[in-house]
Amino acid sequence: MHTDAAPYVRFSDGTEPPLSQGVRTGSFLFTSGQGPLHPVTHEMPAAFADQARRVLANVEAVVGDRRSIVRCTCYLADRAHFAEFNAVYREFFADCDPLPARTTVVARLVREGVLVEVDAVAVVG
Repeated sequence: MHTDAAPYVRFSDGTEPPLSQGVRTGSFLFTSGQGPLHPVTHEMPAAFADQARRVLANVEAVVGDRRSIVRCTCYLADRAHFAEFNAVYREFFADCDPLPARTTVVARLVREGVLVEVDAVAVVG
């Protein structure tokens, strides 16, 4: 699947990445990792909380409705952002009961300046 409401970027050499924004199989939608780029301008916020909000908005743009998300895998570039991420995540999913299952990993992220990335599984249809 593809949506213009979430960023789809090319590599620095202009080639397209070998992935889909999301893939539906049966009633499940699996997203690729969503980063903090604005879907139109491809600008990236500097502040961690702003990046986290943009990432979660991009995930929702791919799945269509945050209440359909049942699982998230969250990648943080720095463990020091864990508490701040939890606050943004809790705010984003405030109207969801139950909250999605979640795993959070501290990892070196591929793109320079990216502090957080999230992929998700949603139930759709």
